[in-house]
Amino acid sequence: MTELKPPYLAFDPATRRLRLDPHEPAFFQNPYEAYIFLHGASNAFFWEEFGFWCFGGFDDVNRLLRDRRFGRQNPAGIPDSRGISQDRTHLSAFDGVEANSMLELEPPVHTRLRTLVNRAFVSRQVERLRPSVEALANELIDRFEPGGVDLLPAFAAPLPITIIAEMLGVPVDMGPQLLDWSHRMVAMYMHGRTRETEETANRAARDFSDFLRGYLAERRKRPGEDLLSLLIAAQEDGQKLSEDELVSSAILLLNAGHEATVHQTGNAVRSILAQGGDPRRFFTSPEATAATVEECLRFDAPLHMFTRYAYEKIEAGPGIVVQPGETIGLLLGMANHDPVAFAEPFAFRPDRADQKNVSFGAGIHFCIGAPLARLELQVSLKTLFDRLPQLHLAEQPRFRDTYHFHGLETLAVRF
Repeated sequence: MTELKPPYLAFDPATRRLRLDPHEPAFFQNPYEAYIFLHGASNAFFWEEFGFWCFGGFDDVNRLLRDRRFGRQNPAGIPDSRGISQDRTHLSAFDGVEANSMLELEPPVHTRLRTLVNRAFVSRQVERLRPSVEALANELIDRFEPGGVDLLPAFAAPLPITIIAEMLGVPVDMGPQLLDWSHRMVAMYMHGRTRETEETANRAARDFSDFLRGYLAERRKRPGEDLLSLLIAAQEDGQKLSEDELVSSAILLLNAGHEATVHQTGNAVRSILAQGGDPRRFFTSPEATAATVEECLRFDAPLHMFTRYAYEKIEAGPGIVVQPGETIGLLLGMANHDPVAFAEPFAFRPDRADQKNVSFGAGIHFCIGAPLARLELQVSLKTLFDRLPQLHLAEQPRFRDTYHFHGLETLAVRF
């Protein structure tokens, strides 16, 4: 690694303005090269291609995630500073889902929704799933084609979507369709989206919502032990979730319950294999397994940018004043490699004493599914390498052209 400026970016230290195309292959294949330079130049900069100030220092990202003067909900009547189309009539279904999503809401509505949904995701509830996750991981490995496989569709993707579908009580065989709807909706958060992207996302949101409304009607007639039934029955201070809130919550849990975990599984396998030697050495005990997963989360996170709106005029950093409604970008992947916060930040060290990361966020929007994601990663990675200790790459994996969601195109392996 070097602190020399990568040739694909331009940085003006006087104005702290960065020119860097997030679709530049050299960047999205290895954003950490740029992060090394930026940590040395400035942890805060105005990223021209996005049009807002970004922060990549660990302390800044951790602080701003917790600062209640910033939030996910766009203040009413204030134009969106991210350059997103103001005519949103073609996004009515997508916006309808977003309007009731706890990820996009702030207190007091966010507090009520999160309190109701969180009952299913506390650690003691999630821990009960460990045997099911292990059985599913073994079943998926049993299905591998002899000799080699692409781990993403064969292992990383079906495991989390199956678990979250079973939790919600929707048919597991709907998995491919749920994934398709999810991918089309998540594309809305990518840099440089098009009108076609927006219309496709809107159709997916409409179809996803219609599917879930049908299932909610069935669960009201015949409630079970699944999460949808629990959400229908759940109350907080006498208030229940509305149908729109139930639909948005289920879509959020399905989307968030697999998208990041798929990417993190692929990134983690790649990171572990890059260390060489017997991968089982990272999984010798429950404590070692948990530490390895935390280091995977820090070392190559699946989400690299999280945006927030300013709710008032704020000095977000020294000399950086943002106005109400303006967006800031919090660079989670860069923060996880801050040399001020981590010794040898670019070394894979599960035994590090300074283990911490912001891969799940922080503050009131800390990922509600973090306990489930951690358990799935612990069980699936340990099972994979215990079963296939000779696993190795069949070809050098490449990352997708999606800077926000940092994940591989394929992960071809042999064993």
